[in-house]
Amino acid sequence: MGSRTRCRWRHSRWSRSARSSTTRSPGNARGCVTEPLQNFYALASFVALALTAAALLALAGRRRGRGPLARLAAAFDGLELWAAFALAVLAMFGSLWFSEVAGYSPCRLCWWQRIAMYPLVPLLGLAALRHDRRAGLAGLVLAIAGGAVAAYHYQLEWFPEQASICAAGSLCHVIWFRALGFATIPYLALSAFLAIGALCALASFGRSRTQGYSIGT
Repeated sequence: MGSRTRCRWRHSRWSRSARSSTTRSPGNARGCVTEPLQNFYALASFVALALTAAALLALAGRRRGRGPLARLAAAFDGLELWAAFALAVLAMFGSLWFSEVAGYSPCRLCWWQRIAMYPLVPLLGLAALRHDRRAGLAGLVLAIAGGAVAAYHYQLEWFPEQASICAAGSLCHVIWFRALGFATIPYLALSAFLAIGALCALASFGRSRTQGYSIGT
């Protein structure tokens, strides 16, 4: 069986698992790209979660002003907003690929997550270029809001029998894929929002005690 036939079979299996008549099937080439992209984002979520932990530890180190955590904070200095911007770009690209190329129709909750994620791209890009740490506060607010929706959506996938804010028959319960056995689209969004929020908090809140605590540059 050739690779093009295998890609066609794999994607038809995904479409059946989605249980939706509104989806469309991408071409063979796009189907062959979509599956590795799912696994890439699943692996990237581990990087995002590691960044979340590192940024929060660096924030504690920046407040203390000394010790190994302070050195970790120094390693982040000036890169927080650029890293958050890169994560937002990757998240936006992934959501557009899965909906516009792979044909995974976004549900109501997906759109609310997009409303929180997409503005982060120009916001954090301009903030990084201008070294404007205050803009990180706006990024933090958007990340918290988007992360809350993503967390609710992810647990809804695992417990679909509960009451939902989505209308009956909507796509909110559809699981388009579960890469590596756990990584669905809401999970990927949640990991991105967590990392972006932690990086924005690190960029916005304070300096070390030796530098003086302040918001902004």
